[in-house]
Amino acid sequence: PGTNAALVAEDSNTGHVRALVGSRDYFDETIDGNFDVASQGLRQPGSSIKPFAYLAAFKKGFTPETVLFDVETEFDTTGDPERSYKPHNFDSTFRGPITMRNALAQSINVPSVKTLYLAGIDNVLALLHATGIATLNERNRYGLTLALGGGEIKLIDMIKAYSVLSQDGVLHNQATILSIKDKNGKTLESYKDTKEQVTDTEHVRMVN
Repeated sequence: PGTNAALVAEDSNTGHVRALVGSRDYFDETIDGNFDVASQGLRQPGSSIKPFAYLAAFKKGFTPETVLFDVETEFDTTGDPERSYKPHNFDSTFRGPITMRNALAQSINVPSVKTLYLAGIDNVLALLHATGIATLNERNRYGLTLALGGGEIKLIDMIKAYSVLSQDGVLHNQATILSIKDKNGKTLESYKDTKEQVTDTEHVRMVN
């Protein structure tokens, strides 16, 4: 029953944004169309954030073959049982012992929360910021639910972060404007590609 949508398509080899759709219809105020969800909207990313938790875990020494236990688990990180957290899998089943490789491939919730716990929330946040996420700056708001998207991100930033995965850890400067020219055709400004190795290739390839 969704009424609105947004989309960003980027050439990850260059950082050029090839298409950006901010809403279904800019002129339709009944769906808040005149708001650029792609570059302004803060939305919870759901399971799309999971690869970064695993990447942070791999950087810490875990491997795709590390075995986790997909069983009903209650997490208590506060010492207050009433504030404990018990995540569930989308299909309401538990698989028992499972490798990180298969847990990520199947996007299983409980092992992903455990992966975030093992990697460390601060390490995952630092990695997300390094790969281009500009939000998630209120540290006291984030707990283990972050593994399942419990924090707001801009779509255009998430595209940037995923481009790093596709480029073996290299972040390209994201660009929506390639050049600006005056009425006589003289170029006033032009895009220059800048790139930075923000995380190591080996662990990115483990995720991929």
